[in-house]
Amino acid sequence: MSGEALRPPIVLISIDTLRSARLPAYGYDGVDTPAIDRVAADGVLFERAYSHVNVTLPSHASLFTGLLPPEHGVRDNAGYRLDEAIPTLAAELQPTGGFGAAYALGAAPGSGRGFDVYDDGLRFDTRRPFGQLQRPGVETLAAASDWLGGVADTPFFLFLHLYEPHAPYEPPAPFAERYGDPYDGEVAAADAVVGELIERLEALGLYDDALVLLLSDHGEGLMDHGEMDHLVFIYREIIQVPLVVKLPGGDRAGERVTANAQLLDVAPTVYGILDLEPTVGLSGSNLVDLDGGPDEDTPRQIVSESVYPRLHFGWSDLASIVEGDLHFIDSPAPELFRLSEDPGEKKNVIQEERAIARRLRTVLNEIDRTLTSPTQDDPEVRQRLRSLGYLSGGAPAREGPLADPKSRIGVVEELSRASRLIEVGELAGAESALRTVLARDPQMVGVWQQLGDVLERRRRPRQALQAYRKAFELSGGDLATAGLKTAELLLRDGRVAEAREHALAVVDRSPMANDLLAQAALIEGDLETAGRHIERAIDERGFQVAPLITKAGWLNRQGRFEEALLLSDEIRSEFGDREDREILGHLYLYRGTALSALGQASAAEAAYREAIELRPELHAAYSSLAFLHALEGRGAEAGLTLQQMVTVNPNPAAYAEAVRALRAMNDQRSADGVLGEALRRWPEADELRLLAGSP
Repeated sequence: MSGEALRPPIVLISIDTLRSARLPAYGYDGVDTPAIDRVAADGVLFERAYSHVNVTLPSHASLFTGLLPPEHGVRDNAGYRLDEAIPTLAAELQPTGGFGAAYALGAAPGSGRGFDVYDDGLRFDTRRPFGQLQRPGVETLAAASDWLGGVADTPFFLFLHLYEPHAPYEPPAPFAERYGDPYDGEVAAADAVVGELIERLEALGLYDDALVLLLSDHGEGLMDHGEMDHLVFIYREIIQVPLVVKLPGGDRAGERVTANAQLLDVAPTVYGILDLEPTVGLSGSNLVDLDGGPDEDTPRQIVSESVYPRLHFGWSDLASIVEGDLHFIDSPAPELFRLSEDPGEKKNVIQEERAIARRLRTVLNEIDRTLTSPTQDDPEVRQRLRSLGYLSGGAPAREGPLADPKSRIGVVEELSRASRLIEVGELAGAESALRTVLARDPQMVGVWQQLGDVLERRRRPRQALQAYRKAFELSGGDLATAGLKTAELLLRDGRVAEAREHALAVVDRSPMANDLLAQAALIEGDLETAGRHIERAIDERGFQVAPLITKAGWLNRQGRFEEALLLSDEIRSEFGDREDREILGHLYLYRGTALSALGQASAAEAAYREAIELRPELHAAYSSLAFLHALEGRGAEAGLTLQQMVTVNPNPAAYAEAVRALRAMNDQRSADGVLGEALRRWPEADELRLLAGSP
C-alpha cells in the first residue's frame, strides 16, 4: 500500500482497566457488550494478549512506541515523561487526534506528544487525587466526534481512551440499575460508548474501510489474589488484556488467534498495514502475521513488570515472562504457573519445574530493568537536592531484602479504606488508618504523601509539611508532587528561600512549580522574574487556574488594576461550577485589591469577605478588609476583623499580620497590645521577635 490516499483511517480504542475474562467475546456471560462483540465479529480476536505493565501511562507509552517500559523510560504514572527523541505512532501519522479520559493520560503528563489535537477535557478538582480525575466516556466521545467531522475525508489516526471500568466503579444509568456488579456495569457503559463511535463512523462512511484496534492497557485484580485494583501484582487477571484488530474491508472477520500476542505488537501492526518503515527497531510483530498457539515449538517470550510497589511502598518490584503456556513471576518468592491447567494461577509449580524457572529468570535478568531516578541525569537538580539535605544520607536503608508484595498485600486494602474515608470526608479516620500503616512500615513514600494531603485538609499545615518532607526525603527527591507540596507549605509559612529551592528542584518534572516560583518572586518584589515564571506556568497549566490567579496579583503589583479585574472575571467564568472553590481565595483577595484601588469600596469589601469565606487562613484578606474599613472611618469594624483573623488562626503569623495592619493604620497602642499578647504565647517566634525590634 502506498500513497496517502490509499491509507485507511485508523481508530485505536483503549478501554482502561478492562479484563479480557470479563467480556462475552472471551467467554464471560455476566454482561452484555454488543458493540465489542461486533468489533470482534468483524475483526481478528487474539485470545491471549498481554500488557507489559500494570499502570496506565507506561502501558500506553509502550502501545505508542512499540518499546518496553525500560526501553522508553516511562515506569510510572507520575514523575516520568517520554523522551522527545523517541518516535510515536502519533508523530508518524497525520492528521492525528487523541482524546483522553483520565489525568494519567492527560496533556499535562505529556501523553499528547505528536498529536495534532489532544483533548483530555478533565474536570479538575483540587480535592480529588489526580488518579481520580476522569471524564465520562460519552463526553470523551463527543469531543472525538466533533474532531472526526473535520477529518473524515483524510486518512486520519484517532485515539479514543475510555476510563470505564476503572475504579471507583460508578456506572451511569441505566447500567447501574441493570448490573449488580458495578464493574460489569462500567464495562457495559464503555461498550455503549464504543457502539456510539461505530455509529458515528458508519454515518461518515468510514467504518468498513477503517483499521480499528480495540484493547486495554491492563486488567483488574478484583480480589482474585487479594488485590482489588491493579497497582501491585502482575498475575494473569492484570496483564492479560482484550485485543481485537478489525482489518480494512472486513478481511479475516471472525478469526480467533490462540498464539500469544502483546501490546508491543500494535505499533508494528499499524506500520505494517500502512506499508511504513518504523523509525526505530521494534521488537514486536505484525499481528496480521501472527500464527500458532501457546504450545508452538519456539513460543514467544512476553515480558511485564510492576515497579509501583517499589516506588510507592518500598517493597520489591516484580517482573514476569509469559512463554507459551508458562507464566513465571520473579519476586523474593518467585512463582511459576501453567496457564492451561491453572488459568486462575492458584498452584505454584516452581518446585517441580525449577529448571524452567531458572531459565526464565535468566531471560529476565538479561533485560536491563534498572529503575533509574527521574533526577539521576540532572547534576543541577542533584546538587540542589543535596544542598537541601535530601541526598546527604537520605532515608535510612532497609535492612535485608525488600518485602515481597504478596506478604504485604493486606496493607493495600487498608490504604484503600483510607482513600474511601477521604472521599466521604472522614479525615480523622483516614489519618488514623494512614498512621497505623506507617507505624508498621515508616518508609512507605506514597503513604506519607497521602498523610500530608489529609493533614493539609484538616488545616494542620505544619504537620502536613513534615509529612510531605518525609515523602520527598524517602523518594530521594524523585517524588516531584511531594517536593512541590513542600515548597507550597514553606511559602505559606513565610520561608521564601527554602520554598524557592524546593520548587527549583522539581520544576522540570512539575511545571506548576513555576507558579510557586512566581509567587516567591512577588513576595520579594521581583516583578520581572515573577512575570517570566507566570508565563511558563500559564503555557503548561492545562486545566489549572492557579497561574492565572497569580497573574492577577502580579498585575495589581504593577498598578494595572483594570486588567487584573478583567482577568479575574475570565478566571471566574472558566472555573464555572467546580466545587473546589476554596482555591479561589487568592483570586478574590486580588479582586478586592483591584476594586479598592478603582474606588469601588463596596464591591471590594464583598470580594475580601468572599476570600475569607473560601480561605479562612488567608491573613492578607483580613488585613486588607480591616484597612478598607479604617479608610472609611469604620475603626471598630477594622478591629473586629483583625480579632476574627487571630481567633480563626491562632498562630504567630496571624498575630504578626495583625500587628503590621494596626501599625499601617497608625494605631500603635493596639499594635503593641497585640504584639505583647503574641510574644507571651510564642516567645520564640522569629517573626514576632523581629516585629518587637522594629517600630
